[in-house]
Amino acid sequence: MRIHFVTGRLAEHSLRQVLERLAPRAGFEASVQVMPITVAALMPTPWIAKRLEVPEGTGRIVIPGACRGPLEAFAAVTTLPVERGPADLRELDDFFGQKSRDLADYGRHDIEIIAEINHAPRLAAETLLAEARRLAAAGADRIDVGCDPGEPWAGVGDAVRMLVAEGFRVSIDSFEPREVAAAVRAGATLVLSVNSTNVAAATDWGCEVVVVPDVPATLEGFDGTVAMLRDSRVPHRLDPVLEPIGFGFAASLGRYLDVRRRHPDADMMMGIGNLTELTDVDSAGINTLLMGFCQEIGIRSVLTTEVIHWAASSVRECDLARRLTWHAVNHRTLPKHVEPGLVTLRAGKPRAHGGETLQRLATAIRDPNFRIFAEGRMLHLVGAGVHLESADPFALFEDLQAAGRTAVDASHAFYLGYEMAKAVTALTLGKDYRQDQALDWGHLTRPEIGHGPSRAAARVAAANSFTAEPDATSAQ
Repeated sequence: MRIHFVTGRLAEHSLRQVLERLAPRAGFEASVQVMPITVAALMPTPWIAKRLEVPEGTGRIVIPGACRGPLEAFAAVTTLPVERGPADLRELDDFFGQKSRDLADYGRHDIEIIAEINHAPRLAAETLLAEARRLAAAGADRIDVGCDPGEPWAGVGDAVRMLVAEGFRVSIDSFEPREVAAAVRAGATLVLSVNSTNVAAATDWGCEVVVVPDVPATLEGFDGTVAMLRDSRVPHRLDPVLEPIGFGFAASLGRYLDVRRRHPDADMMMGIGNLTELTDVDSAGINTLLMGFCQEIGIRSVLTTEVIHWAASSVRECDLARRLTWHAVNHRTLPKHVEPGLVTLRAGKPRAHGGETLQRLATAIRDPNFRIFAEGRMLHLVGAGVHLESADPFALFEDLQAAGRTAVDASHAFYLGYEMAKAVTALTLGKDYRQDQALDWGHLTRPEIGHGPSRAAARVAAANSFTAEPDATSAQ
């Protein structure tokens, strides 16, 4: 197939370089139409449609992704499919790679996330409700009311009743039979947990329970509790209990495998918070690994918490991870290049323009604004006729003054400092930096702070892509 690409003057050279390498590998022929405009992202779709010249034999048209306007504007001039490209021409490799993958059903999952609210008796009703809403918004399917040891919580029934009235599915986390009974009467439908000490009471609750061993390391009492519940026709899930690293972690994983072997059709649960909360490491990797383990052996519910600060986004991580691991296991494909939301610290693969492109940009720029790049372990400041580079942003400002570019007001200086701080962060962590765009922190990414109408805001480096979105002051 021939694919026709539309771009502006500044990005032409970079686009042709990318397509020369990409097209043979991706299996298409490329043609490029350079529109009479410096920055391609400034082109609205009706403007492009009036100037579109499509070579014979073309099967598809790709326009800059940041170009505004409806794609229906092309219906009057061509019957060919027109689509917006990626946010950066350096992402064309990934763009065409993803097109060849079947992600039509991506997002499916079959693991329930139970999110525990710890020390619920200590919380005011409005605080408990707000926390439940937050966890549900992050992906929790069930809210677990975590009780404290000691005297039964007199208000447990009211708390559960409030949550159920708000539409939440609720479980109660307690070994105290009186506490559990009150919660179940109020609408809780799952009890965490049951062993030989309270199994006799479980026959009266009329709801599903989670079975745990009396002694996790030996599974002592586990089979006896399971047998009693089965004989009493009490629905139950099996949880051999995950142990922290250094306290039998590897052996505990083996017990899950053993229980699955002995009970091939049983429902199972894993309390993954025992690892995320008790290990000095960001939780996303642990959550993903454990969700993969659960997906493979058929554990269909997990219990997680968000108490320690490094696990404060565990529910969202588990939600993303269950989708990723379902896709990997059911399609027998690697869980790679599918779910970018789980890569936070190293998110945003660095993509370099190269010195030749940056120098070409410096000679092409006519407006007074500066473009900032971070590549090759250096910061690059590019403007009309100037290309400065240094690992030190303070040194760049000194070099800028030495080059005679002193007409930088306070607003412009603040803007450049803000952008350079982002660029230094990107270099430090190996992230991709794009001027006026938020750094990629996976699912933790926040929208970029707007810079307002300042003339200093160059918005986006014009050569950064044929899809970037600068403001109207950057180029005409």
